[in-house]
Amino acid sequence: MVKFDHMRLPVSNPKITRDWYVKHFGFAIEFENEWVIALKDAADFTIFLYPPRGPLAGAKCCLVLQVDDVEAKYRELSAAGLEFHQPPGKYFWGYGAELHDPDGYLLNLWDEVSMREKGGG
Repeated sequence: MVKFDHMRLPVSNPKITRDWYVKHFGFAIEFENEWVIALKDAADFTIFLYPPRGPLAGAKCCLVLQVDDVEAKYRELSAAGLEFHQPPGKYFWGYGAELHDPDGYLLNLWDEVSMREKGGG
């Protein structure tokens, strides 16, 4: 079996992005040095934040984050001033909400109960 262990994510300012993910989603700082900042989630998945050598352009990935309660997280983050691309609702990928991080990466937020009870697409 293969386990997805970590990913590299080019960002315009690793420290700003680090602070955003730590503050709003509770990621832990695994380590940081002059080249990279490593953030770890509750399942030990690591995202390496680094400044690209060239412009931050090209295809963007989408990060899918499982939260305890997508509607509660939506209210919490909205109250903190974050703007959502899509509020909690049914989308082609299931039930959840969508927002962008400081570099414009799309985040899909979902939870098991809402996905099961409110369904997808």
